Amino acid sequence: MAGLRKDDPVPTEIKLHQRSRIMEVSFNDGRHFEFSFEFLRVFSPSAEVRGHGVGQEVLQLGKREVDITRVEPVGNYAIKPVFSDGHDSGLYSWDYLYELGENHDDLWQTYLLRLTEAGGSRDPEQQPAPAPKGGNCGHHH
Repeated sequence: MAGLRKDDPVPTEIKLHQRSRIMEVSFNDGRHFEFSFEFLRVFSPSAEVRGHGVGQEVLQLGKREVDITRVEPVGNYAIKPVFSDGHDSGLYSWDYLYELGENHDDLWQTYLLRLTEAGGSRDPEQQPAPAPKGGNCGHHH
C-alpha cells in the first residue's frame, strides 16, 4: 500500500451531493473537507492533467458544470471518481485528498489566476474552439 503509514489519516466517510456538486470527505483525525466536483476534476492526479513532470501540467478549462457520476474504490487506499466529461483515470489516494483539503484555498486561487492569465474560462460554453490541425487555418486547400 503505497504511501500509507498506520498513523496517516484515512477517510471515515465520503459523500457525494449531486445537486450542489460537492464531495464531502471526513477523516479519522476529525478533519472534514468539502470539494466541488470542478475542483476535484481540475486537480485530478492523472497524467492527462498533471503531465509527466513539473511544468507539464495541463490547464483544465470549462469544468464548472462537471459532475461525478460515480466513485469507485481502489483497494483501501484511494478512490477513482468517474466524471461526466469522461475523465476517469485519476486515482485520489487518501494522502492526496487530505493534501487537497489542507491546501484547498491556495490551490484554487492559483488555478483561478492561471485561468485568467491563459484567457480561459470555467464555463464550458466560453471555451475557444480547438485550433485546426495541420498548421493552416482550414480555409485554403
